[in-house]
Amino acid sequence: MALDKNSNAFTFGFALVMVVVVGAVLSSLAMGLKPLQLKNQADKKRIDILTAIDVDANRTNAAELFDKYVVERVVIDYEGNVISSNTGEVDQLDDKDAFNINIRAEYRDRSIKPEGRNYPFYKCDKDGKNLYVIPMVGNGLWGAIWGFVALEDDFNTVYGASFDHATETPGLGAEISLPMFQDPFKGKQILDDQGNYKSIEVKKGGAEAGNPHQVDGITGGTITSDGVTEMLQRTLKVYHRFFNKNNA
Repeated sequence: MALDKNSNAFTFGFALVMVVVVGAVLSSLAMGLKPLQLKNQADKKRIDILTAIDVDANRTNAAELFDKYVVERVVIDYEGNVISSNTGEVDQLDDKDAFNINIRAEYRDRSIKPEGRNYPFYKCDKDGKNLYVIPMVGNGLWGAIWGFVALEDDFNTVYGASFDHATETPGLGAEISLPMFQDPFKGKQILDDQGNYKSIEVKKGGAEAGNPHQVDGITGGTITSDGVTEMLQRTLKVYHRFFNKNNA
């Protein structure tokens, strides 16, 4: 029986077959690319962590340099107690490994209160010096912002910092990802002269000369700058509890 290509039944059937075929192809492509996407995400995280300790890495050597400099991966709770500690190669199936903790997902999940989140950090050994890289996440003007701050072994002085964003405005808030914003964090301190927690403020209008707790805000990027300040204040306070216990 000859098909009537002008009939509604033929048109509907053809469309249905195309939807199934295209859907199957796209699904296969997505599944096939998933391992590559996960590797790229892992390499990007390694690069961000290494940037915070002033190690220049790329996707080619990120894994090698990460294994060289990161000597321990630790997860603490909100009160600063250790939940897990890992060394050696990262096991992607170990959901207790600090490297596998998705702090952005936990931050977005409104059902998880700050007291219920995981707080990972990375202990690094660079040139015989212990450094502690702390990941963090917050809100900018248009979406998520995040960063990695490295503290020296006095648990007070910033060794380096890297920040990035999802959708901040180019030329304004997006400048948090540039060295011109990140470099001034080096040498800043999160404790006052009495050892009390103080954090670091991204100061609108410019940091006060010689103030160890301020860096210059971004002109025209006030909301993003305030987001970085809030992110630092909220996150570093948790880690200060851990450092305070272990530096007694």
